[in-house]
Order: sequence, then structure tokens, then C-alpha cells
Amino acid sequence: MTTTSRSVADICRAAREASTRLGSAGTAQKNQALAAMAKGLVDRAEWLKEENGKDMTAARAKGLSPAMLDRLALTDDRIRQMATGIHEVIALPDPVGEVEKMAMRPNGLWVGKMRIPLGVIGIIYESRPNVTADAAALCVKSGNAVVLRGGSEAIHSNSAIALVLRAALADAGIDTNAVSIIENTDRAAIDEMLVQDEFIDLIIPRGGEGLIRSVVEKSRIPVIKHYKGVCHSFVDEDADIAQAVAVCVNAKAHRPGVCNAMETLLVHERIAPAFLPAVAEAMREAGVALRGCPETVRLLPGTAPATAEDWDTEYLDLILSVKIVPTMDAAIDHIRHHGSLHTEAILTRDHSRAMRFIREVDASLVLVNASTRFNDGYQLGLGAEIGISTTKLHAFGPMGLSELTTTKFIAFGDGQIRN
Repeated sequence: MTTTSRSVADICRAAREASTRLGSAGTAQKNQALAAMAKGLVDRAEWLKEENGKDMTAARAKGLSPAMLDRLALTDDRIRQMATGIHEVIALPDPVGEVEKMAMRPNGLWVGKMRIPLGVIGIIYESRPNVTADAAALCVKSGNAVVLRGGSEAIHSNSAIALVLRAALADAGIDTNAVSIIENTDRAAIDEMLVQDEFIDLIIPRGGEGLIRSVVEKSRIPVIKHYKGVCHSFVDEDADIAQAVAVCVNAKAHRPGVCNAMETLLVHERIAPAFLPAVAEAMREAGVALRGCPETVRLLPGTAPATAEDWDTEYLDLILSVKIVPTMDAAIDHIRHHGSLHTEAILTRDHSRAMRFIREVDASLVLVNASTRFNDGYQLGLGAEIGISTTKLHAFGPMGLSELTTTKFIAFGDGQIRN
């Protein structure tokens, strides 16, 4: 066994042992630990910025892009945001121990389900040091130990944040191994983490499509993931044009670099002559470049022709593909072939057609007359999220506290025996 193999296995084994004790901790004790985490981040802000400075210096020397440098940077405001996020988790209801669906069987046995932690969650992520605090807070509140492995570009920042969080756990009487970090920046450490199926129950990768596909290919452990967000808005033939324009511009231009931004606009041919000029003008005012099907190019002269690759592209930029379709069936068929199970929306005033779209379109969130940007844990009422899943086992869509737990059956009897 190599040194890397041994060290990763030791970290994961210790996390498994800590998870048993954390899983039985009460809400008050977990909230006490979270409050200490938030306070510790604010109190140690100057030191955290110093450690982050080491990462920033190395990142500049490597020539990282301005966007990557921005994601990596820790400022006073971002540290306060991390602390605020932890306080928001404190305010959320604790799902652990909830009992649901209790019912009496014909023999008098009461049967139901109790919500319990998953156990140990491994999180592999890139760039953003705030993920260290956000993920740890959600895992602790849901009773799960967490093993964190951030990117090498943020190693000093992530290690410093983890040290603060572990000190807070100790202050609250919780095993510090409930929040562990793999500090080995060698890619081999990730590979070793992904075979620790004896100790880790679930892997959640957060980063680019390349990272996620690599994790899925190598993992012996179930993986919650989404590869990309090729999200569509379909403007139906009887949509309210002004409303549809506003919603579509928000879906594309509000934050184009995120996974719930619209990448393709589908437009019913009956509304296209009236709708497309209006939305094109609004998109161009927002800095969005259009790429259209032949009919779109005819209606909007000067629009760049779309290629076959455009329909499958997650631009993460101010670029939008536009396609005119003859029917709702054609829109749904296009989504079926090019969508990524992430977020889909319809703009329509016809209730029956809206309900049909909801039933037939497969995505973690399907919206009617609203922006795709709403596929977010906070916006959907979860309070916070650890990521968005486009898998269906065991979660589909944003994953909040409840999605970081599972259920076990419980039964209450009065001497029943099985015949």
C-alpha cells in the first residue's frame, strides 16, 4: 500500500467512526457546532485571507484566468457570506429523526419511516474555497461526516477553513473527524478516495464536466452528479409576448455562466414572427449573441447560423441558440434529444398545454411562465443546497438537508408474531 493510499484510507476510516457519533447527536449540539464554525470564520478572517493569498500568488504565477482568480479569492465580504450561510443552515429544520407515514397494519403493527443520515459523504470540488464551509455545514446539520477534497489551486485556503471548522467541532464536543480534508494535491489521492466504498457512502463532485465524468468513471461509490445544464425555454403559440421576453432575457442574461441559465430558446412557428424581433432586440441590449436555425436567420437577418453542435452546447456565456418548431411535440422531442435533465420551461397561457409539458418533459425542474434561473435550492425553499442532481437515485434536482438523508423503516408492536 502506498503512502497516499494509506493516508486517504486512514482519513476515510476516521470519518466513518465519527459519523456514527455525529448521527446520534441532537439538534442543539449540532447547531452549537455550526454557530462556533460561523464565529470562527469571522474571528480568523485575517489569517484566512493570508492563507488565501498564498493560493492567489501561485494562481497568478500559473496564469489562471481572471474568472478563476475571482472564484478563488477570499475577501472580508465572502468570509462574512460563509458565516451567514452557516447561520442560515442553523435556522433550517433538522430532518434527522423525523418520522413519517406511520400506519397500522391489519395485525395491529404500526409501521413507518424515520429519516436518518447517509453516513459519510465525499465531496470533490474545484476553485471555490467557500464550498469547504458550505458543504461542511450542510453535512454536519444532516448528521453526516464529510471528507473534502478541493482543488490544488485552493489548498491553503481550504486547509485553513477546515482547521477553523474542526476547532469548532471540538468546542461543541463533536469528533473533529466529522469534517476531514484530504490535503494531498496529487490526483492519485482522488483515485484512492473513490475506492473507499467501505467507509464512504456517497460522492458528490462539484466542478466542470471533465472532473465529473472522471469521478463517475473511477468511483466504486454511488455518485450524485450533473454533467452540464443544457436548459431550454419553449415559447408556445399563445404565450404573452411581453412576459415571455422578460422571462427569457432573465433566463439567459441574469447569470450566463451558471448551470441553470437557458442555452436554447425554442419558439412555436405561429408566434415566431411577432415574438422573435422583440426578444432579439432585448437579448442584444443585454449583450447576448444569437445563433439560429434557418427560419430564425430568415426572420432575423444578421443572426449567425446555428450548427448541429450548438443544440448540445452549454455555452456558459452570453450566447443563445434559437430554433423555431412547428408544434409542441417538436419542442418536446428536441428537449428529449438535446436536454440534460436539468431545467426546462414553457411560456404559455394555455393551462392544459402547460400541464402536458410538465408531465412529458423529463428534467429535475420543469417551470411554467418562469425563468430557468429558479432551479436553485434557496429559490425552491430548501434554504441551502449542496448541489443539483440530474441523476434520479436517490435525489433529482437541488439537494438540501433532506436529500442528504435517507429513511429506515420502523415498526411498533404489542407482541405480534408472524404466522
